[in-house]
Amino acid sequence: MTEESLQRLETLGYKGGVVPTRRLGDLREDIESRHQDALFDEDFYHERLSSFEWGPPDTLPDATSIIVVAVPDPQRRITFHWQGQPVPATVPPTYLHWQGVDKRVEDSLSDILASKGYHVALANLPKKLTAGRSGLAAYGKNNVTYVPGMGSFHRLVVLWSDLPCEEEHWQDLRMMETCEKCQACQRVCPTGAIDSDRFLLRAERCLTFLNEKPPEVPFPAWLDPSWHNCLVGCLRCQRVCPENREVRDWMEGHEVFSEAETALLLDGVAEEHLPPETVAKLERLDVIELLDILPRNLSALLPD
Repeated sequence: MTEESLQRLETLGYKGGVVPTRRLGDLREDIESRHQDALFDEDFYHERLSSFEWGPPDTLPDATSIIVVAVPDPQRRITFHWQGQPVPATVPPTYLHWQGVDKRVEDSLSDILASKGYHVALANLPKKLTAGRSGLAAYGKNNVTYVPGMGSFHRLVVLWSDLPCEEEHWQDLRMMETCEKCQACQRVCPTGAIDSDRFLLRAERCLTFLNEKPPEVPFPAWLDPSWHNCLVGCLRCQRVCPENREVRDWMEGHEVFSEAETALLLDGVAEEHLPPETVAKLERLDVIELLDILPRNLSALLPD
C-alpha cells in the first residue's frame, strides 16, 4: 500500500517518502546530538530547531508512519520602481503560497488513502531531515535538499498517517555524489556559510537566516550590502549548482509596484493603510505575512 500511494502521488507531479513513527526518537536525536556537540549556533537552534512537535496530534493518535512529499516550486519575480528605474527582485522557492501547497498535498494524500480507510494530518517535524532519512532527498554541500527531477526547487510537506509502515524505510543521511568534487556553491557563497572543514552549514552566517529577522534587528556590520540578491532568502548557491541546471531559470508570476507603492512598503505602512490595489498585489503574491520584513530587506536591494 505504501508504494502504491507513492506512485499515485507521482501522477500528481509530486514525489514522496515514508519513515515509520518508531523512528521519531532517531529523528530527534539527529538534531539534539548535534546541538549537544555545539554544531548549531544557539540563536539558530532556538529560532529554527526547537519548536518541533515530536508526537502525533490528538486527531491521529495512532499514527504509524510519517510521509514526506516534495512538490515542485518555482521562483517568483517582483519589480519595484525606485528613482525612476525598475528594480527586479526574486523570491526563492518555498516562501510563497506554502499554506495552499500544504493543504493541496494534505487533501490529495487524504483522497488517495481514504479508500483504504487511512488518514493523514499535517506534521510539524524537520522537513529536510525527514526527506533525507526517507531516501526522498539527498543533501547538497549547501545543506539544501535535492530531489531527482526537481533539484532544490521544491517545497517539502510532512504528514502523520495511520498507513502501516512495516518496511524499514530509513536511510543514512547522504550528500549528493556530484558534490564530492564540486565547489561551486562554496565559491559563490559571499558570507562563508559553506565551510570546507565540515558538512553542516554555518547557518548563522547564511543570508537566508540573516534576512528573515524582525525589522528591529539590524544586519550585521560585516555583511556587505552588495551580497543581497533576493527579496527574502538567497539563491546564490542554488543558481550555480549543476543539479539545478534544468530548473534554475524556472520563474512564475510577476507583479509590478509603482514608485509610490514602493515608498509605502519602505516606510512600513501597515496593511490596513495601504491602497486596496497594493494590498491586492501583495495578496496575489502571498507576501502579506512578509510585510513586516519588507522595509528592511527592500532597502537593502534598492539603490541609494
